[in-house]
Formats: sequence, C-alpha cells, structure tokens
Amino acid sequence: MSEAFRKAAITGHPVAHSRSPLVHGYWLKKHRISGSYERVDVAPEQAGDFFRNFARSGLNGANVTVPHKEVAAGSCDWLDEAAEAMGAANTLWLDEDGRLCGANTDGLGFLGNLDQLAPGWDVSRESAVVLGAGGAARAIVWALLSRNFTAVHIVNRTYEKAIALVEEFGSGTVAYTWDKLGTVLGEADLLVNTTALGMTGKAPLEIDLQPLPEGALVTDIVYAPLETDLLKQAAQRGHQTVDGLGMLLHQAVPGFERWFGVRPEVDDDLRNLVLADLGVTA
Repeated sequence: MSEAFRKAAITGHPVAHSRSPLVHGYWLKKHRISGSYERVDVAPEQAGDFFRNFARSGLNGANVTVPHKEVAAGSCDWLDEAAEAMGAANTLWLDEDGRLCGANTDGLGFLGNLDQLAPGWDVSRESAVVLGAGGAARAIVWALLSRNFTAVHIVNRTYEKAIALVEEFGSGTVAYTWDKLGTVLGEADLLVNTTALGMTGKAPLEIDLQPLPEGALVTDIVYAPLETDLLKQAAQRGHQTVDGLGMLLHQAVPGFERWFGVRPEVDDDLRNLVLADLGVTA
C-alpha cells in the first residue's frame, strides 16, 4: 500500500512572505516523503472558527504565525508546557483521538540554534540580558529559564511591557528601562536582541557594548542582514556571536517530525537555500 499523503501548512495573516514552505519542502524532498506544505492565509475575523474546526481543514497539522498564535492556543484541547506558559501556539497537530494539540517551539528553536552553532554555550552561564519584551522575548525568556539561568534581565523601551513579562515568569526575571542597559550589561554572560531594530529597513540598534564582559556570547534573532551591526560590533570586540537564521530553522523541526514522522536536521544546504531565497549575504 502506498504511503498516505499528508498535508501541513503555515497559517496566519499575511503568509505570502513566509519561508516555511521552502524549509519543509526541502525536508520533504530530502526524505522522499509523500506530503505537502502550503500557505493558508486566515483572515483575523475567521481565525477563531478556522482553528476550532481545524479537523475539517484537510490538514494534518500547521504552523501558526502572527497574529493568530494566541487564538490558536485558545482553540487547542491540549498544550505543551511552553505553549501553556506563553498562551501562544505556533505548531498544531491532531492526535489519534482527533483532538487539536498545540506547542510553542520558538524557544526550542532559539536553544537549538545556539546548541548547534555555539556548543556548550549554556555551561557556567548565569546572567542573560534580553532586549525587547514582545512575543519573541517571551519565548526566549522561557527558554533561558529552562536552561537554569538564574538571572534574566529584560530591557525594553516601554517599561510596562518588560514588567508584564516579569509578572508572567516571576523569580529569576527583572525588568529595566532602556537607560539602565549599560549597568545591566556589566555582569551579562549572554546578550540577546529580540527586537526588530537592526533589521533591513528598520531603525538601527544603537548600543554601546563597552561594559559587556569579554567572555559574553552575543546573539540576534534578526537574520536579514545575517550579520547585524550588533553582531559585527560584538565580533570586533572578540565576542562569540550567533546569527538568527538558525532559530527560524530549528523551530520548524518538531512540527515536521509530528506531521511526517521523520526528525529532520538543520544542515548547511538548508541554510544556504534559505539565505539564497532571502538574498542575504554574511
């Protein structure tokens, strides 16, 4: 009997820009799997009905992007620990009983990227500075706490948003206004930019890394350009750096495994394929 054809998709609004079909298409071809991965644009006013009735969509599973991650989580019958903690799901699947299950793999994507490109990065590291307080910051704070960082400093221009994250995660997190960044950097083992500052077409991230200890690791979730000004400045000071493309790729791994039964690898060919499509150069 031939293998059953399985369908997954990226859902959100808009989704025309998503590179997820390129990533999953690469893995489907590499592993010779009978399946497809498409784009399904779901208008905001239709999102609730779409996710509540996901079993009728014809999809075996889906990724969820903005602005539907919270709606998707609220429509699930079961959530993993990360999605429960964040109130947002980016990966959906139907279990054997037809229940809609949800996970949040953004934090796992962040960890997977650092594990691959900076092995041992979390050994003997205790203090992290996270720039930003949006959805990506929430996922990364969760990820750092899961790796037993004892102090996660959240620095944001809108202080109230940083406070909101501290209220969510509690012990081990502290909120700061942007003008306190220089002081906070002085004891950081890890610096993470989760904002869009420094992205192509966005305002620059203006930051003085002088207070940052020599052994600190610097990473940026921005991947266009691949080497942001933050990473360039950090590298010039001798810091180890990790770009943001791997987070995009690694967060896709658990979903593919759920839907298609094979755990794929993030390899150089995939990175180069996505970089070429983005027109990004190091």
